[in-house]
Amino acid sequence: MKKLLLIVTNVNQYASGLATGLWLSELTHIYHAAKEKGWVVTIASPKGGDVPIDPESLKPLVLDTITRNYHEDLLFMKELNSSKSLNEVKNENFDCIYLAGGHATMYDFPDDVTLQVIIKNQFEKSKMVAAICHGVGGLLNVKLSNGDYLIKGKLITGFDWFEETIARRKREVPFNLEAAIKERGANLKKAFIPMTSNVVVYNNLVTGQNPFSSKEMAKVVVKELVKTQK
Repeated sequence: MKKLLLIVTNVNQYASGLATGLWLSELTHIYHAAKEKGWVVTIASPKGGDVPIDPESLKPLVLDTITRNYHEDLLFMKELNSSKSLNEVKNENFDCIYLAGGHATMYDFPDDVTLQVIIKNQFEKSKMVAAICHGVGGLLNVKLSNGDYLIKGKLITGFDWFEETIARRKREVPFNLEAAIKERGANLKKAFIPMTSNVVVYNNLVTGQNPFSSKEMAKVVVKELVKTQK
């Protein structure tokens, strides 16, 4: 039985005051896929407790059936808003650590020291580290024991700057994620068509580009974890 740690944000607004939070489908699809396998899932956040949801992720054009069902599930929502803090789970062992996205993660993921330690230890044990969309920002400042940035020289993906234009958030975000990824020496692989699914596997590192990668991301993570059982 696999154990997954799904990490989500606690931030509910941009610096301007505009509402943001977790992009819900980036959590629900991996949660659903893991539960279908009978695996153990823990939801955690930097501070623990309440997890705000980006209202944009609940709009009819992007709200898929699985995500809508979970949003209407009172037990799931109670679990989400009772998230454990990273300090509570930092010494536990997991088969996969998964960083869900949402613009809000750009504020509380990159500089969280506990998050960095958790990811570093996970990666250096050759266990899976996964991140989707803006959640990839949580990998930016993770350094390995040799002092190199974790993503240096790795093939990864993440929400790119043109997609930020499409999302009309270029003036809201605290930094350019695409530029930051490249500054760390990573090789960024973008989808040929913006806002379409793109998942990249590089050894034990799995990344997804955008919310439209949520379903594929869940399938790939499960597939890669099943491989390790054999």
